[in-house]
Order: sequence, then structure tokens, then C-alpha cells
Amino acid sequence: MKIIHLHQEETEIIKLAVENNRQAQQQIYGRFSPKMLSVCRQYIKDIQLAEDVMITAFMKVFTNLNKFEHKGSFEGWIRRIMVNECISYLRVQKKVKFTEDEIYVEESFNAIDSQFSIEQIQFLIDALPDGYKMVFNLYAIEGYKHNEIAKMLGVNEGTSKSQLSHARKMLQTQINTLKKLDNGTE
Repeated sequence: MKIIHLHQEETEIIKLAVENNRQAQQQIYGRFSPKMLSVCRQYIKDIQLAEDVMITAFMKVFTNLNKFEHKGSFEGWIRRIMVNECISYLRVQKKVKFTEDEIYVEESFNAIDSQFSIEQIQFLIDALPDGYKMVFNLYAIEGYKHNEIAKMLGVNEGTSKSQLSHARKMLQTQINTLKKLDNGTE
């Protein structure tokens, strides 16, 4: 049995994992699962369900590992699989509804004040309707463009833009309410 050292080259670990080396697969899982659970949690509110989706996505990672072309980031490749699995899960659960709203207003969105904790910000994002939340995460957190989001979700580009606009307005309202509560003015 070959022992895999902690700092072994990523390409070597990937090669071993492609050959079904369980230690290499475990090393990949151990290294990336905390971040990927966080990615899944951005889309799926329930932590146990997010973990289930992450595990399913890791099965797809290991099944398709031979398709990784070593172009770009390995972590980015895994992240894309996680995001796609989250979208698939939410579609199957029929939790996402998009309104075919072509009207949107492009507005600037100021960064959230640092007075809020990560947990508070995640709570605000979790409170968004699933369609708003998904588009917001894909655009603001994952960095996809509207045409990419539209293709991924099977909606019009204008729908993606309007969902983001609605999400931003809703978040801004929630932030203003939180500020008032923190300041004791409400």
C-alpha cells in the first residue's frame, strides 16, 4: 500500500484518485469538503441536506475525475460541480420558481456594513426566496455573468437580471431593518 504524504503534488493525488486510490480520494475529500459544504450551504438552507448534496456531488467529482483537464483551478472545477448539483437538487425539489420578469433596474449595491456578522448576512440571504437566492449567489458570490446564469437555470437573461435586482432590493430592506433594530430606532 502506498502512503500519500500531506503535501504531495495535486496532480499526483488526482492521478492516484483517478486510479481509485481510496487514500488519494480521501485526501481530496478532506481538503475540499469544508469549503464545498460552505458552497452547498449557500444554496441549501438545511445543513444536513446541504451535506447530502455535497456528498452526492463528490461522488460525481470522483466519477468524472478523469475528465479534469488540469486547465484552471481544481478547486474551481469541484466548486462548479457542487453548484450544479445544488441547482439540480433544488429543481428536483421544485423549490425554485422564477418569474419571467424582463423589467429590471441595474443599481449599485454597496457592500454590507462590517457591523454584521457572517451568520447575520447568511441569515439575510437565507431569507430570500429560492429563485432570488440562487441568482444572487451565482452572480454575487460565484461570479457568473447573467448569460451564464440564464443558461444554467434555463431562463431568459432578463429574468436573471430581474431576480438579482429583486434580491438586492430585498436584502437592502432587510439590512435597513437590522440597522434600525441595532440602533434602537425601531
